[in-house]
Amino acid sequence: MSEAPIVPVAVAVLQRRDGRVLLAQRLTGTPFPGYWEFPGGKLEPGESPRQALARELHEELGIEVVRAAPWLTQRYRYPHANVELAFFRVFEWHGEPHGRDGQAIAWQTPGAFDVEPLLPANTTILRALELPLVYGITMADELGEQAFLARARLAIDAGLRLIELREKHWPAARICRLAELILSMAKPARARVLLNGDVELARQLGCDGVHWTAANLLGAYARVDGMLCAASCHNADELARAAALSLDFAVLGPVAATPTHPWSEPLGWPRVEAMLRESPIPVYALGGLTQNDLDTAIDCGAHGVALRRAAWSG
Repeated sequence: MSEAPIVPVAVAVLQRRDGRVLLAQRLTGTPFPGYWEFPGGKLEPGESPRQALARELHEELGIEVVRAAPWLTQRYRYPHANVELAFFRVFEWHGEPHGRDGQAIAWQTPGAFDVEPLLPANTTILRALELPLVYGITMADELGEQAFLARARLAIDAGLRLIELREKHWPAARICRLAELILSMAKPARARVLLNGDVELARQLGCDGVHWTAANLLGAYARVDGMLCAASCHNADELARAAALSLDFAVLGPVAATPTHPWSEPLGWPRVEAMLRESPIPVYALGGLTQNDLDTAIDCGAHGVALRRAAWSG
């Protein structure tokens, strides 16, 4: 029996400024009636995913897309079809979304959806939506521990919600002390902390996840369960490995030149965009970036930016 053809679909994650996203309920007479999904539809012959996205949002919700960025690509096998879902984050549009075919719609908060059931193809998307746009990487060794902790407090108070504890030249005992202090700030703010490297130490410290080096990634046979699992990547092969292991996210760089890695050839935005095309997992762009690069990173397909110096500049 031959494999069913893959049906390409463009899907929109409409995001308001308050972070809420739009879901629509499938109509009676369609597969999975009553299920909730992100709006979108199949590509017509000759259409690109972006063109299909604009057409579907006009037909389904009566809006005109102003700014949409490619995000993740998911493949899923339903009983009735094999689909390839090209997800876009839609940040700006003209008009007020409404169900033009009579379908119900609902604005939902990532991590706290209160409509059900949801289409099963959206599992990875729902997890990815809980990731913030900025990933802060510690630099206590360079700034000095006390100065760094003061800046970390300011950054967390200002909204930083994802942190990598990476102090590669420190002994474990010193890292444990720093982790305890950072976690005491992060936990009340619901910020999540990942430890670079050691899975068991991350669990012992009560971190929310582990961040692998590229060497860790290439030597792994399975992802870590029960906590966030991320990895540093520098090329397409490493990104493919991170995706094959279904990591929660990856970090790709360096995008631009950095003082800490002057010997590394920057990837540049065109290469980043090409490498992130059709990525099934969220990827943060890293290397010589600031908050001002966030929109460029997103337009190139990145989930957001990973920042070192710029994360603690307050």
